[in-house]
Amino acid sequence: MGIGMQEMLIILLVVLVLFGAKKLPEIGGGLGRAIRNFRKAQEEPDEIDISAKKAEPAPQQEAPRSVASEEVKQEVKSETKQTV
Repeated sequence: MGIGMQEMLIILLVVLVLFGAKKLPEIGGGLGRAIRNFRKAQEEPDEIDISAKKAEPAPQQEAPRSVASEEVKQEVKSETKQTV
């Protein structure tokens, strides 16, 4: 009860009519790459580690001070002194 030769030829003819002879190699290549990538993904171990691990707290870092903000503060002070 598999697909016989006549059924395969009918399917090939329908695909050829729908997509054209120029697109057929591209479709076959894309299908082959998809199957190859699927098999490769099945063979690889899962990349996500789902085992429970004790979380380590991240080290506290001081926020970087902006040099520009210090310069702006100095300019504002000097401008206010000049206007007074």
